Amino acid sequence: MKKLLLLALVALLGAVPAPGPVQKVRQFRQAQEPQLLAEFEQLVAIPNVAADTDNLRRTALFVQDMMRRRGIGTQLLAAATPGVPPVVFGEVRTPGATRTVIFYAHYDGQPVNPAQWRAELSPFRPVLATGPLDRGGQLATASAAGPPLNPDWRLYARSASDDKAGVMAILSGYQALVACKLKPRVNIKFFFEGEEERGSPHLAEILARHKARLASDLWVICDGPVHQSGRKQVVFGARGDVNMSLTVYGPRRPLHSGHYGNWAPNPALALARLLASMEDSTGRVRVPGFYDDVTPLSPAEKTALAQVPNLDETIRQELGFARPYGRGQSLVELLNQPSLNINGMQSANVGAQAANVIPTTAAAVLDLRLVPGNDARRQVQKVIRHIEQQGYHVVTAEPTDAERARYPLLARVQSEPGYNAQRTRLDLPMARQVVAAVQTTVADPVVVLPTMGGSLPLYVFEQELQAHTITVPVANYDNNQHAENENIRLGNLWAGIETMAAIMLLK
Repeated sequence: MKKLLLLALVALLGAVPAPGPVQKVRQFRQAQEPQLLAEFEQLVAIPNVAADTDNLRRTALFVQDMMRRRGIGTQLLAAATPGVPPVVFGEVRTPGATRTVIFYAHYDGQPVNPAQWRAELSPFRPVLATGPLDRGGQLATASAAGPPLNPDWRLYARSASDDKAGVMAILSGYQALVACKLKPRVNIKFFFEGEEERGSPHLAEILARHKARLASDLWVICDGPVHQSGRKQVVFGARGDVNMSLTVYGPRRPLHSGHYGNWAPNPALALARLLASMEDSTGRVRVPGFYDDVTPLSPAEKTALAQVPNLDETIRQELGFARPYGRGQSLVELLNQPSLNINGMQSANVGAQAANVIPTTAAAVLDLRLVPGNDARRQVQKVIRHIEQQGYHVVTAEPTDAERARYPLLARVQSEPGYNAQRTRLDLPMARQVVAAVQTTVADPVVVLPTMGGSLPLYVFEQELQAHTITVPVANYDNNQHAENENIRLGNLWAGIETMAAIMLLK
């Protein structure tokens, strides 16, 4: 009897399936969490803002070293223009593979103002917290956590989420496959850019210069946040972006507001009126023709939008404002429309530095988000024409004495090249396979989004390489990217590793 029971037990155990690829990757990650976190902390500790060229190169070399440690053949791809941060490129060829996937992330980050960060934080000194610091989280150390590390803990540092988390997820996903002896089924290339946060001004040059090396069937872009619900999402496009700077002029020198108020023109007031003319109270842009060239969503894209979870009310309450813009439209609907945003305004001083003066100038920076059909240069010209219709004489350089004397309303307008929006078809077979691969890593349905709200230079890949792109984000939605106190939720980083590994196993 005992022998029969033993045989039955052996048979039963033999019937238990071996761990699948996702489970193997997860087990590897769980065992390696302290080492992975330590390496990631080293990466985010290197400053990476655009003006710091020496540290940008240090960052690129560190990423290259990460690749070498994982057995990835790597080189730096340079632009023809001197001084441009290099692309860190790598390649792994798979015997018998007929398709190639390129994984993209960027290693540069937004500028920082350390004074705006919480007192206990420093942008390039990564620290752990037991949760969001603005919602009760406390500073902690990895040794106090585990392993395993609590997935709800956060790592605070500039670029922790945007986009060094993408670099880490991609490289660690490949590392997990190698460690688990899971062979990729496609050729894999790695492309880590160093200028994305500046609008990728030399990306087209680099793509054109290295076109043969960058041949592929699909680009997987690892940037941006997952859905606000916490569910993973796959995004088929991104809005374009172009920035404008605007300066209006008053008296040649600051004037005492008592002696000259109500007589000398005040540029701060003039700028406020000008900016107010550009949008109505619901956020609808009043610039003539702003929406005229938008390409309508396809029926399939409208269906996909209807299936996206609507968390607008939850997010509104969390962010603490009473009424959103949009005339009743949802957030995801508005993300598929162009926008005009005031990034910042400046004129004289406020707070403790305030003085009773009429300022000499007032300035603002705008960003225009574009959707398919918009053209960056054309959209800028629409705004300039609107400024002229408000009575302004527009110049592109500091006005001359003659111009200041002649024109009562004078505005200097400058803009960057920017880039257009891009959107991949929802029925592209390989992109649908990516959705299926991501779905293997989670039980909840993956969110399929036609266009993300943020901007990426996907249009440039399409223009220069005729390439298909699809975006697979990993960061938590409340990561404070581009702002003070940027952070990454550890659980999102771990899930991103599994996501990237699953995509590398595409057939």
